[in-house]
Amino acid sequence: MTRKLYWYDSHLIEFSAKIAEVIDHGEKSGLVLDQTAFYPTGGGQPCDLGVIGSAEVEDVDTLDGERIVHWVRAGHGFSIGENIECRIDWNRRREMLQQHTGQHILSQAFFRLFGAETKGFRITDRSTEIDLTLEAHPSQISESIDRAEELANTIVFDNRQIRIHEVTPDEASTLPLRKESFISDCVRVVEIDDYDWSPCGGTHAGQTGEVGLIAVRSWERAKRMTRVHFVCGVRALGDYRIANRISASISEKLSVGREEAGASIDRIIDENKQAARRIRELVNITSEAEAQKMIDVAELIKDSRYVQAVFDDRDLDSLKLLAHRITEQSKAIAILASREADAVRLVFARSEGLNLDMNSMVKFASELLGGRGGGRPDFAQGGGSNISEIENALIGVREKIKAAL
Repeated sequence: MTRKLYWYDSHLIEFSAKIAEVIDHGEKSGLVLDQTAFYPTGGGQPCDLGVIGSAEVEDVDTLDGERIVHWVRAGHGFSIGENIECRIDWNRRREMLQQHTGQHILSQAFFRLFGAETKGFRITDRSTEIDLTLEAHPSQISESIDRAEELANTIVFDNRQIRIHEVTPDEASTLPLRKESFISDCVRVVEIDDYDWSPCGGTHAGQTGEVGLIAVRSWERAKRMTRVHFVCGVRALGDYRIANRISASISEKLSVGREEAGASIDRIIDENKQAARRIRELVNITSEAEAQKMIDVAELIKDSRYVQAVFDDRDLDSLKLLAHRITEQSKAIAILASREADAVRLVFARSEGLNLDMNSMVKFASELLGGRGGGRPDFAQGGGSNISEIENALIGVREKIKAAL
């Protein structure tokens, strides 16, 4: 069984150990040491990284619940019984202990204020997540989160002492634990002075001030619980820098103070919605006029107007609207295409009562263009990337329509 040095001192980053076992696993070797300060992945917390001798530790996990295995690249020539110097990546260790200690503080804040229990915990690459039994209207949840965040940071700023206790299960049962322990032999309990008692095997700060700051980024409903995403310490600093740069950039572009940026964005969004509505109205008006102009000069096939046009970089919605206007304003067939840099879009339509299948017509043209198409007998769309075949495709469609009429 590996002696867990991180249980006793989360700030220990350099230590000596003896290699108890070497596990060959292809390109990697697993080193089991007689003692280690490397925290293995578990309990929602990622593992420590660092070096053993000259080998970089790429992963740390636990086998059989007892042996902690340090995975390194094969070929370093480690041997059983060898004494080796080890070093933890302190920046990563500090980041992890800030997040984990911050989770204890924030989870207890939710429990104290609202009786909400933490049912899940994960430190991800970008933030830390807790799943809470917190149910309320979204506006009330946001308010509850603000209150919990405020209490949690009060505990951080108080710089309270954090103590580690190793107790028996019977002794643990007498402590005011926030959650139940299922360990049957020795229970490691993390105490935050006059605030929280939790069984936990992770790395933690020595005092709450080491967490620096706890900042909630967002929340969501997940698995019938409230999932809260937050950052602590160095992550909170990085998150603030990103948010500050973005808000400063927005404020500069809007020529307003940072506090007024939100109201300015709301105003711009509202103005854009109004402008979009007005644009749609104008597009409807102009499309009717454009459709009539095209009908007036269109070829007459039997008793139907044959409207054919190829546009450059016309968006699909505009093309569809024009096709509808043409077939609504006259007994007509609309064969429209938009030529873009790397493809051709097709929209075919016909007026009601004409015995023509636009679905088969657009499939025929799309195949010539090296693409696909389909739709209803009265309206279909398609296209392809073989732009050079657009003229041949439209000639073929016209001949098919003439034959069908």
